[in-house]
Amino acid sequence: MNVICSSEESLYRPEVYRWRERMKLMKPMGEVVVVLPCSMKKPYSNSKSHQKFRRATKGYQEVIVTSPFGICPREMENTFPINSYDVAVSGDWSFEEKKFSGKLLKEYIGDKKIIANVSGGYEEVCREYLDDVVYTAKENRPTSNDSIYNLRNELKKYKKVKGRDRLLNELRSIAIYQFGIVGGEFIQDNTISKGLYHRRIFNDSKQIALLNKDTGFYSLRLPGGEILKNLGINIIEIDFELKTNTLFAPGIQKADKNIIPNDEVVIIRNDEVVGVGKAVLSGKEMEELNNGVAVKIKDRKK
Repeated sequence: MNVICSSEESLYRPEVYRWRERMKLMKPMGEVVVVLPCSMKKPYSNSKSHQKFRRATKGYQEVIVTSPFGICPREMENTFPINSYDVAVSGDWSFEEKKFSGKLLKEYIGDKKIIANVSGGYEEVCREYLDDVVYTAKENRPTSNDSIYNLRNELKKYKKVKGRDRLLNELRSIAIYQFGIVGGEFIQDNTISKGLYHRRIFNDSKQIALLNKDTGFYSLRLPGGEILKNLGINIIEIDFELKTNTLFAPGIQKADKNIIPNDEVVIIRNDEVVGVGKAVLSGKEMEELNNGVAVKIKDRKK
């Protein structure tokens, strides 16, 4: 599903606001952050410009500046809605766009070293909100050979982040975006990922989730439900035996008030995880309504 962002009012869309709020929870890796412009094609890595950037920046933390979403760390580019928004890339930024992106970018980078390979409105954002930036783009062309050469030379001054650390950072960042700040604990130091497209996520040889490449979100399995239960995230309590793959609102005793439709949820009976699935209703609606499907179950104890 494309998210159409055709005017400055898009800054205030619920999914855009939620994205920016969750980006405040993200932390960059390594010694340096590379600031890059966005592209029309999504995910960004599919564009020719970002394929050039990535050959130069492999092993370093990248963050893409974009409006109306503000910023996108590279590891988050496959996550909805940043993976499917549609907006004209004109290079001209309004005051509000620069303010939202600039403040978020400054908060995200913190005290890290900064290399910015940007031009136009993206450069204006960096110059207004960031200090001590090294700019590498020549003649307002970040994709030119000279610009990429400058970017490579500047990055040689810093250590690359190890592949294993990059993987864990990516998996944890997605979990934090999906489940909140405590959700980072969903991914443990021994977590591994298998698969090239949809990726199966394992802890101690048990699959805890499937990372859906199309949405960028985790789809829980029962062992993953156990982890979320221990973290106190997205819990629904029932008092009957779960025998079908549909949970209706009248059967729910208690539901986490933070649950919103399409959230991954954990169903508990007598303090035991009996199922995991996707919410159809909000947590408040689950407790208050007397009819309707509340959760579509994807994995349950037989």
